[in-house]
Parts: sequence; C-alpha cells; structure tokens
Amino acid sequence: MRIGFLGTGAWGFCLALLLARKGYKVLSWTRDKNLCQNLNDFHEHPNLSGIIPNENMRFTSSLEEVLSFGEVIVESVTTKGLRSVLNQFPKDFDKLIILTSKGIEQGSGLTLPEVTLEILGEKARDKIALLSGPSFANEVCRNLPTSVVSSAFDPETMKKASEIFTTDTFRVYPNDDPIGVSYGGALKNIIAIAAGISDGLNLGYSSKAALITRGLHEMRKLALARGCKAETINGLSGLGDVVLTASSLISRNFKFGHLIAQGVDPEEARKQIGMVVEGAYTAKSALELARSLGIDMPIAEIVYRIIYEKMKPHEAVKSLMVRTIKEEHL
Repeated sequence: MRIGFLGTGAWGFCLALLLARKGYKVLSWTRDKNLCQNLNDFHEHPNLSGIIPNENMRFTSSLEEVLSFGEVIVESVTTKGLRSVLNQFPKDFDKLIILTSKGIEQGSGLTLPEVTLEILGEKARDKIALLSGPSFANEVCRNLPTSVVSSAFDPETMKKASEIFTTDTFRVYPNDDPIGVSYGGALKNIIAIAAGISDGLNLGYSSKAALITRGLHEMRKLALARGCKAETINGLSGLGDVVLTASSLISRNFKFGHLIAQGVDPEEARKQIGMVVEGAYTAKSALELARSLGIDMPIAEIVYRIIYEKMKPHEAVKSLMVRTIKEEHL
C-alpha cells in the first residue's frame, strides 16, 4: 500500500516511520523545503534525536504529488492549518483520510472530522477516520508498547484504519464514537497545560490529582453535550491521554504550562518549545464552544485567561479554590 502523509512534525514523522517499518511506501509532505531535503538525505529529524527515516520513506514539498501518490492519506498538520490544506484537495477526492491531529477549530467550534466533512462534503463521511490516544512520538519511534484508538463514522473504515496502524508494539483499539474521540484528544491538551502550571508552582501531587480529575469532568460535560459517549472520554482517547500528557515535560502542552508558571510569557514559552502547542489554540475554541452551549468549564477558562488575558498563575489557583463547592457528579 502507498501512504500519502500530510505533515512532518514529530508526530507526523513518527507515524510515517511506523507505517514505513510495516513495509508501506510512504511519501510525506512538508512546506519546509530544507527539512524535505535533509530528510531525503537520511538525516535525523530535528525534533527526534537520533531518529532517521526508513528506506520506505520519501519527502516532498508538493501537496499535489502526495495526494496523487497515496492510496490512503494520513493527516498530521496543525488544527489551525487543517482547513487551508483541505481546501487544496481536488474536488473529486475519494480516498480514505485518517486524521491524527488533536484540536477544535476556532470560530466554527468544529472538531477535525467535522471540519473535514464540511470541506470534502457528505460523500466523504464513510472515508474519514481518526487516530488518537496516549502516545509520545519518541517512544513510538523506539517501539515502546503503546495503545491508542481508531474511530470513524463507518465501521469498515474504522476497522481498516486500525489494521493499517497496528503493529506488535502499537495496539489500535476500534472505537465507534469519532466526535467523542476528537473531544478527548483536543481537550486533554488544556488539562495538560493546567497540570504543567500546577507542577511549575510546586503545588504538589494531591493538587494535580484533583486538577486532572476535575478536568476530566469538564471534558466529559462538553462531550456529552455534543451527543458523545461518556465511556469514550473515560477511555484511551480521554483519560488515557490526560494521564500521559499531564504528567511529563515530554508533553509540549505540560511544558508550556510549566514555563508559564515559572514566569515565562506565553509567547516566549511557545518559542522555547519550538513546536505547536495545540492546547493554547484549543483553550480559546473550547471555551467559545462551552459558552455557546451554556457549559461551565472553570479549568479551561482559567487556562484561557492565563494565556490570553495575562492572568497570574497564583491568582488563577486562588480563583479556583474559592469557587462554590457543589456535590460531586461524574
């Protein structure tokens, strides 16, 4: 099988490498011509120390070439950039597309499968799948055991996506709730930022445990309001991803929050990380969506205010602790 891959960031490169190791021929697209040349010359990926391309991988800066090459298209661009990329697809595009980015689009409040469906049309519904779950690129590249989920509107598409990515060390569980899976992957980044702030302020393990638990509650409230399943958020694409990204500086979202807690300006924190911090983007779109649905998401709101309104982290903690206590409902 030939795979056309969109995006060569750390996660995109990692998944392309996984597929190439399975024996698929993979052509990956990047706008960065220098990166394209370096990877074609079998140099290591700039964000993955010691990891070099497989012989089944090639790289191009031509989007048209990738779309015509791949029997299946895999997406790993940013949430912000997805719409502009999809708008360049040919009108007669009818291939399976597997989404691996995690976010909610600002303005529209759409998850990435919904954005894809809006642009490609209803005819594409049975060709849209996604892959999500707790997974660090460097660990997947090193073949460490990892479990994620695949999801789609169509059962056969869901099964095919799972089969494409499953290996001896990368286990893919099918899940029939694609929008719920999308919310889990997007919203966990906000909680990871909050957890990074908590650790950066040295608030202790008890504080972070409460933060993650209440954050999961917020994720579940928003997902349920959109008709998704609670068990999806309680699974790998929700709870699993929160546990991973809210506990380690390997997570760029956690690291972003950690830097802010230490007094680094959000823009400077982004520069220091050197990669897209999806949680910062999603904090705004998730809060917009929650307000439109009449849902209270205090942790997401605090993260938003710290990033976009320059609220001091210590003040944010105080504002959460003085909220009226209500009976716990999960």
